[in-house]
Amino acid sequence: MSTRRRFLAALGLGALAPDVLLSQEEKQRRSRWDMIFSSHEMQQAELRPDPSSWDNSTITAAWIGHATILINFFGTNIITDPVFSERIGLNILGLMTLGPKRLVAPALKIDELPPIDLILLSHAHLDHLDLASLKKFDKTIPIVMAKNTMDVIDELTWKNAYELDWGEKMTIDEVEIEALQVKHFGWRYPWESDRSQGDWNGRSFSAYLISKNGRTILFGGDTAYQEFFKSVGERKAAIDLAMMPIGAYDPWIFNHCNPEQAVEMANHLGATFIMPIHWGTFIQSDEPTMEPIERFKKALAGTPERLCLEKHGQTWVLPKLDV
Repeated sequence: MSTRRRFLAALGLGALAPDVLLSQEEKQRRSRWDMIFSSHEMQQAELRPDPSSWDNSTITAAWIGHATILINFFGTNIITDPVFSERIGLNILGLMTLGPKRLVAPALKIDELPPIDLILLSHAHLDHLDLASLKKFDKTIPIVMAKNTMDVIDELTWKNAYELDWGEKMTIDEVEIEALQVKHFGWRYPWESDRSQGDWNGRSFSAYLISKNGRTILFGGDTAYQEFFKSVGERKAAIDLAMMPIGAYDPWIFNHCNPEQAVEMANHLGATFIMPIHWGTFIQSDEPTMEPIERFKKALAGTPERLCLEKHGQTWVLPKLDV
């Protein structure tokens, strides 16, 4: 059972039914395998972003769902880990997807997005690198990926795809992107090699530091608690926003940080504001659906102004600084 649990979790197939509808006894009786076929009604996002109204002279970010964030970074439109499919998981002969169904629909559809200038992919997991979604984007958009993951999109014949290793940088549309080390794992399927297994040439997994116009933000991707971000904080760079994962920690704490750890890592960075992501969109673990955001808010109780959002579709704008 433990092997199957780990396999399903690694594919994003953890506890897959909306636990808000189940009693504790029912959750214990219901197998993870049964929950893969959940057919609950998908809710609409509570809020809807309006990118047409966004100001190109600042930083604006909206949570589309899971680890998908739409960012206007001084006029450069960036999207992170774009997942718009109703289900994530194993595609069976192009006929069906075996995996969790969304609890909440994407706050925007792909055809409602503004023209995208840059796509960032943190790693190759099925809930972060969704081929069905990527197929719908213009293949000339620059796409930045973790090291040793580009082969995953070979079938898409992408025109401008780049891999970045930890510590490497590149500039696209005046935006500097630096890949940062995190604590996670990279294999998309269990027969693949990845760096968490000690193979340097295996699939990697990254966060990204993103800079333009003297401002910096961080897309945390997916990570367990780690202290690699301390070295970034020691640079004394003014990080305006850290987009941090806060869910899927029970029982997968060895690969996913809990809300308190997310805040601690953002503090390592010296981030002014924190955007909680990777919770409430898919059920991939055992913690109650709303627990991550409730714990996150408690962790920021002393500085609630640092919390960027708490609802799907919510939009954050960098506050104007006092002159």
